[in-house]
Amino acid sequence: MPAIKPSCVRDLKLRVNLADVVSRVVTLRKAGGSRLKGLCPFHNEKTPSFNVDADKGFYKCFGCGKAGDAITFVRETEQMSFTEAVEALGQRYGVAIEYEEGSGPSREERSLRQELFDIHDRAAAHFREAFRAAGPAGDFMRQYWSGERRFTPELAEEFAIGAAAPDGGGLGAAILKMRFSEDALRRCGLFFIRDDAMITVGALRPRFRGRLMIPIRDHQGRVVAFTARQTALTPEEDPSREAKYVNSPETPIFTKGNLLFNLDRARTAVGEGRPFVMVEGQLDALRCWSVGLKTAVAPQGTSITDGQLALLRRYHPEVECFFDSDAAGQKAALRMLPMALKAGIEVRFLTLAGEAKVDPDILFLEHGIRAYDEVRKGALSAIAFACRASLPSPSQASSEQRSRAAQAVLAIIAAAESAVSRAAFVSEAAAHLNFPASALQADLRRILGRQPAASAAGAPSPAKARSEITPEHDLLRLCLHFEQLGRPLSAAIPHDWIDRSQTAGVLLNRFLGEFENGSWPGRDHLDELMEDDDEKSLVASLLFDAPVVDDPFKVAAEGIRRLRSRAIEPRLRQIELALAKAPSDFNDDSSSLLRELSDLQRLLRQPVQLTDAG
Repeated sequence: MPAIKPSCVRDLKLRVNLADVVSRVVTLRKAGGSRLKGLCPFHNEKTPSFNVDADKGFYKCFGCGKAGDAITFVRETEQMSFTEAVEALGQRYGVAIEYEEGSGPSREERSLRQELFDIHDRAAAHFREAFRAAGPAGDFMRQYWSGERRFTPELAEEFAIGAAAPDGGGLGAAILKMRFSEDALRRCGLFFIRDDAMITVGALRPRFRGRLMIPIRDHQGRVVAFTARQTALTPEEDPSREAKYVNSPETPIFTKGNLLFNLDRARTAVGEGRPFVMVEGQLDALRCWSVGLKTAVAPQGTSITDGQLALLRRYHPEVECFFDSDAAGQKAALRMLPMALKAGIEVRFLTLAGEAKVDPDILFLEHGIRAYDEVRKGALSAIAFACRASLPSPSQASSEQRSRAAQAVLAIIAAAESAVSRAAFVSEAAAHLNFPASALQADLRRILGRQPAASAAGAPSPAKARSEITPEHDLLRLCLHFEQLGRPLSAAIPHDWIDRSQTAGVLLNRFLGEFENGSWPGRDHLDELMEDDDEKSLVASLLFDAPVVDDPFKVAAEGIRRLRSRAIEPRLRQIELALAKAPSDFNDDSSSLLRELSDLQRLLRQPVQLTDAG
């Protein structure tokens, strides 16, 4: 793939607002000055420690240590290469990308992920046109949507609902005209293609036929897959004819367990008093949206995963679950509870008093948004729901049944990471199950004792964090923020004093070499001096965190003194040990060691004076 011009990368960083980039993934709030703060997308946390400085163009999480710029953020959150991230940012924000060869990549050279996004955009448009079109397929699907499912045409427009004709509707021919790469066509999931087949229109057998097509978007609003609803038009010979719903297979841009339907819209609607509402299916979420409940999301036909809950936690810490009140719905709710508690999400379960079975789609269709207020009155906390599900009739239960229920509930409570939360949950469970809280607390301690100790995902231990703050780290920070120190430091620090086994030492050594040779490009143009992601992340972190010092030359002198001590003191100990073992009648070797000892001791006592002249 052609290399992108460094000047283009610099221009992109200047023109793209980092806060806009991050806000697609993280809900940011003002934190003073030009800084913004939110929940880190790279590890689970309950208190925001992810900081963005829009003026400087850098972010840093003070919890897990991740740092970088707009390009790094897109790479990390969307699993892209450097080139893919630059191309994606250029496309989103209207910045032309220039390549070393001048012409840019051909269709065949484009990144696979970008091709897959483009293919899905084209497919969504194709299905949408088929839904609108006059003719047997379009007329049937519009009637099915409005008559049988009882949704409005306006909702179909808003969510780009589509139709797959019984014969595929020419999707293969339409996609083939766009001249996508063979790899992208084989991996997009829209077609069945034999491994040995040449890519022709006839070889592209459509996966979806005679079905209502619901585009699935990621949390950034990009179409990445489809859910296809069976209809009377689904052909008898279709291999998935009996399946009511067929999802796209997983692809490089679609993983079911990392995505929630409608999150791209719902995340902008949540807030104080407006939690996420999780329902079981896409049509349930569409029904919620149609009556004005804009915070509804749905999993992709699979069990709730840690990744989905982490996504929700980025935007809001509260979720109301409104699953079908049958056995399957209850099992799904119990499976997600430990994961939700571990993620720090407050979960409530919506129920309707006196109803044996509640279907959110039918309920909202018949009663509108008023039904939401009604079911919220009977909402159960996570622990109340777990107790009721584990022991439906406490007054009629035997001691053994109550004991088994208590153990099941305690296993859920054990997933919570906060000791305070666990204590509150135990007290609540004791009231529901009619057990002494002290007895449940003792059992919980035994359960926790059997679990391996674990720290928060991605968070470094305090000891590790302290060990990373070396003299190289501090001097590198000073070089980046006080560039006038570069030449004096390069003259004052011997290269062999720098520990190059750590990233900060490698960069300090490299940067001082640039200062020494008069080729320092300036801190805003460092991309060409950094060789890997670890180096870029460290520099971004240091640039984000400006030191507050009155006299940077004095602070730098202290850093040099620490380097000097670390380099010299091990040799001093070696000499002292050798002299202690030497015979009483000193020889020439002993005299040489004494002179070296004296020289090193004098060097250690010498004050470090760093000036503009070095």
